Amino acid sequence: MKNLLLAIFALLPFISLAQERGAGVRIGEPFTLTYKDFIDDYFSYEVMIGSGGINGDGYFQRDFDSNPPSSNAFYVGHTARKGVSFHARMAYHEDITDMFEIEQGYLLAYGGVGAQLRTTRVNYTYTEGQVGGGIEPMREERTNADFGPEAFVGSEYYFDELPIAVFVEIGMFLELLDRVGHIKGQGGIGVRYLF
Repeated sequence: MKNLLLAIFALLPFISLAQERGAGVRIGEPFTLTYKDFIDDYFSYEVMIGSGGINGDGYFQRDFDSNPPSSNAFYVGHTARKGVSFHARMAYHEDITDMFEIEQGYLLAYGGVGAQLRTTRVNYTYTEGQVGGGIEPMREERTNADFGPEAFVGSEYYFDELPIAVFVEIGMFLELLDRVGHIKGQGGIGVRYLF
């Protein structure tokens, strides 16, 4: 009897109908590890950590021009490396299984908001004075940190027989720190192991 109870307890994540807490990976912009849990039948929270994409060249040139290392510094170029992306989010869910006449598993649609912090390492090349005439280029390394709200919508499918959920979502991030008003589109697909 004791072994049977241990076996049932060990298999509980695989046979439970309320498999909602999950950890997994999200591929897209940004690429993250994700942990999601439900507060009740409709609301969930999610924490993600990973690596976000790099903004376009014009973004970093404007950043240099608005904050040069000296008054006579002229932008020559830059290189950028991905940094860290951290998200804390809340979402509202609706069961849309019947809408698509799904007979196995269930499908949830969701939408939500959150806060996002992203960093990028940028190496600027510039000159003190006009380019040319034998002036040696100089370099400066900076960490670009962006913070602001994000909004997103998506859909998540939960399998009946497997402790797995797959999801797809799109959204946008609005910078409030560093470059106020800059909007970045985001989206991804992913999978979570449910336990």
